[in-house]
Amino acid sequence: MPATPFPAPRTLTTTPGGADPEATPDVVHDPELPAQGYRLRTSPAGVTVHHADAAGLRYALATLDQLRADPGYRDHGYDITDHPDFERRAFLLDISRDRVPTRRTLVRWLDLLALARFNQFELYTEHTFAFRDHREVWQDASPLTAEDLRWLDARCAALGIELVVNQNTFGHMERFLAHPGLTHRAENPGGFERGGAHRPASTLEPTPQNAEFAHELLTEVTGHVRSRRLNIGADEPFELGTGRSRERVAREGLGTVYFDYVSQVLRPWLDAGYTVQFWADVFTRHPELADRVPPGATPVIWQYDAPSHAADVVADDGREASSWRGLGADLDRLRDGFRSDAKRLREAGVPFWVAPGAGNWNSILGRLDNAVENMTDAAETGMESGASGYLLTSWGDHGMWDAPSVAFGPAVFGGAVGWCLEANRDLDLAAVLDEHVLLDAAGVTGDVLVRLGGLYRTLGAPLLNGSAVARALFPHRGPVLPAPPPADDLDRAARTLDDARRDLAGADPAAPDGETVLRELRHAIGLAEFAVDVLRARAATGGGADTIAPATARALLRRLEPLLAEQRACWLLRSRPGGLDDSIRLIDHLRHQLQASAQR
Repeated sequence: MPATPFPAPRTLTTTPGGADPEATPDVVHDPELPAQGYRLRTSPAGVTVHHADAAGLRYALATLDQLRADPGYRDHGYDITDHPDFERRAFLLDISRDRVPTRRTLVRWLDLLALARFNQFELYTEHTFAFRDHREVWQDASPLTAEDLRWLDARCAALGIELVVNQNTFGHMERFLAHPGLTHRAENPGGFERGGAHRPASTLEPTPQNAEFAHELLTEVTGHVRSRRLNIGADEPFELGTGRSRERVAREGLGTVYFDYVSQVLRPWLDAGYTVQFWADVFTRHPELADRVPPGATPVIWQYDAPSHAADVVADDGREASSWRGLGADLDRLRDGFRSDAKRLREAGVPFWVAPGAGNWNSILGRLDNAVENMTDAAETGMESGASGYLLTSWGDHGMWDAPSVAFGPAVFGGAVGWCLEANRDLDLAAVLDEHVLLDAAGVTGDVLVRLGGLYRTLGAPLLNGSAVARALFPHRGPVLPAPPPADDLDRAARTLDDARRDLAGADPAAPDGETVLRELRHAIGLAEFAVDVLRARAATGGGADTIAPATARALLRRLEPLLAEQRACWLLRSRPGGLDDSIRLIDHLRHQLQASAQR
């Protein structure tokens, strides 16, 4: 049977009779081919490669290597033509929500990204770079250093991947603003109220002085990479107009104040010839700003829940929907996926990118089918609307308790549909993971990853941006779980987890991190089993974890400590120690609730 390369190419035909595996390819530069494109032919007469550019040659030879690895390579001739749907295909890894990867882990990510034909890598940072003048911000975080960035930039370049700085410069600055020497830069130095809770200051006051402060941060980080691209973040400035900028926002409008500040951050980089991305969540809600986007600036539309999942929440119209509306979410817009924002920017003639999510965060096991639909929607809409780039995001909300391997499947799928949607939308993801990523000849590990990624769907009412598993473990983070899932759903989830644990006994991943993946998955199953039992105990009383039966609470507490010890051990297999204690502390709320129940 002929081999199937990954990603699936745009066209592939086979004929009887193949090439000698040792045959040297005849390589021809063909400028008539689309950018990054190639045509690969193999036959008894030999191998020919026509390529548009260096990237096309790289992808052609990678495809040829996959074909030659197949035992039947001599028996089949191949004629393949291929080129990407999106010129820029980027992957963002959040390293600011406590988990900073080791160099070995970064190399693993680069191998995966090269396989999936990403050509841009963004490490999202807030406080996790070792800024020269802000040691107090990063000293406990095991941050990336200048040397780390130079090393990583070289590794990326060798694989045809551009390392792009992604440093937030407006919202999400709480790690800076928590320190006395920087608090004065905050919109609300004393913090703010959101969703019924008091939160620490996180947004810079939109002043020229803070734009200069942001420029200094960006200058230091970009000085260690060769790219002339940059992502300045600027998303979710939740406090804008609620503190020091209140009067100005009332006078000029929130959109104007927002984009005046963003423009101050953008301008010196655009003047220096950079292409600069910024998140479009505020921008797209103010259509009056569309004609103010300067050349070289690129808004990035982000959306992390698939249209059908958002529609389910709207149709359910319960506590989940009301919680998100209370946080300011436009659920009707979420139900449209990327289309409404893309249409607005296309009609305004503003170049933009689309950014779906890997669905790994707030989940423990992932939300795989949500991620697949979300990524497909982004690719479809981006192509229809002329988006100039596709950015897959892997965030780390609430301490990044999910293992890196939970995002491997979404990364593979996202890269494939960003390369060629029609050829890859029906990708057999489990098979690709086992054959190309995990090297599991038993065909087990990839299948288990995919099955675990669907567990969240079995647990009751539909949720946005998370799973019932994560909300059971971190009940104080984000919207409250509407209600414990029904007993039948909990039983079904428990059986799924038990089956996955049993099946992993037959897994045989030969990838260098194969044993790490197995350990991560077994631990993730253990965490999910614990969460299911917490939900079961809560369902018996109809309240929170502080209302469950004392004997049950004591039994759960005895199980919790070994789970936390294993969480620490698995973390240190791939990640630096800084941030680990902060991440582990996020489960203290649940622990205290269980202790209160146990002592009743």
